[in-house]
Amino acid sequence: MASLIDTERQFHIATLPDEVGRFVILPGDPFRVPKIAAYIDDAKQVAHNREFNVYTGTLCGEKVTVCSTGIGGASTAIAVEELVKCGADTFIRIGTCGGMNEKVSAGDLIIATAAVRGEGTTYEYMPTGYPAAADFTVVSALVEAAKALSDSRKGNGWHTGVVHSKDSFYGQLEPDNSPVSDKVKSRWDSYVRLGCLASEMECAALFAVGQARDVRCGAVLASLWNCQKNLNEGADESIILDTDRAIRCSVEAVKLLITRDMEEDK
Repeated sequence: MASLIDTERQFHIATLPDEVGRFVILPGDPFRVPKIAAYIDDAKQVAHNREFNVYTGTLCGEKVTVCSTGIGGASTAIAVEELVKCGADTFIRIGTCGGMNEKVSAGDLIIATAAVRGEGTTYEYMPTGYPAAADFTVVSALVEAAKALSDSRKGNGWHTGVVHSKDSFYGQLEPDNSPVSDKVKSRWDSYVRLGCLASEMECAALFAVGQARDVRCGAVLASLWNCQKNLNEGADESIILDTDRAIRCSVEAVKLLITRDMEEDK
């Protein structure tokens, strides 16, 4: 029986298998794709449908794709599912976040080892209580890349640990406007007390799809500001919107993964 998705090109991202590499960098913003593609050799746009802007080029002789996912877990899961169908097996999300842990400053890099499942998409992939975790080899490559790009200056550091993934940007940013504000703020306080590094919207879904489809996934996030610090009167309210260091971290991590995979295949 024919299906809506039985088409030559993927139904949402509009790519063919030969247009996608094994290694994929996943920004949320479609306009960030060309900025990332500028770091990739001979990168060209191969598709652009809805929020999914797709470029493919090469790094270290290996085909590499950049594909935007839009905002949130649902569209991220769609992108990853269809990229896997095209043969991709290694994914790095590059995105932004708001710091939660006091040690996180605006401008720092956050490498997610796992994500709090504070959204709905992951429940289509794994049962309640199962963790959404990043792949260790991808995390290791991101850590190595982050170390080389960081120093002790405020806003130029890096951290690894758990992040919080949510569905509602304003529900979390302006919890007092929510009819269930008590629950929202209570959960947030618990995550802060447990050392959660930052809050964002896509990592949990990415990791869950990766675990369900047996592909490697990781994430590097640029901290725009620290949400928790800004709850305190008189705190530093600086905001840094530059994502270039996170982009370079993702590209260098892909290079490391390509090189290591080649060495293992010898």
